[in-house]
Amino acid sequence: MAIRQQERGDVGRRVAVREGASHALLDDVARQIIEQLQEDGRRPYATIGRAVGLSEAAVRQRVQRLLDAGIIRIVAVTDPLQLGFPRQAMIGLRTDGDLEGVADRLAGLGEVDYVVITAGSFDLLAEVACRNDAHLLEVLQRLRAVEGVLATEAFVYLKLHRQTQSWGTA
Repeated sequence: MAIRQQERGDVGRRVAVREGASHALLDDVARQIIEQLQEDGRRPYATIGRAVGLSEAAVRQRVQRLLDAGIIRIVAVTDPLQLGFPRQAMIGLRTDGDLEGVADRLAGLGEVDYVVITAGSFDLLAEVACRNDAHLLEVLQRLRAVEGVLATEAFVYLKLHRQTQSWGTA
């Protein structure tokens, strides 16, 4: 069984994780704990313990194992509209050369929320959040100037119909 080193950028440490071992941590109780945290990431461990039938200490240990394995991260999820970024878009990018390098350069731009390497008509997808259309145009120009980017296509969000952070527990 292979062991890989996993970067933990949020806390600056490395954790050894066995390939495929993460699934072993996901029993029914772990999934219930994750569901509780997805509803409220600040929910007290004692409250979670009552809901899943464990002590506060047992919940704390299980959450720490899930964090150390990289299965969960506990973060504040912001609403871009409330923060002054009402113009959002998904940008499809066609690239040439080192795909990982292009993805890294795009990820370094402040307006880029995430970058994914894809199969299909685009090599990469990047989600951006902007103050207005003029800001979006500026961001598109910066994306097009990134070395390795051949073409972009913007899909402007008119209305966010559904967004979830609760995958993987059903």
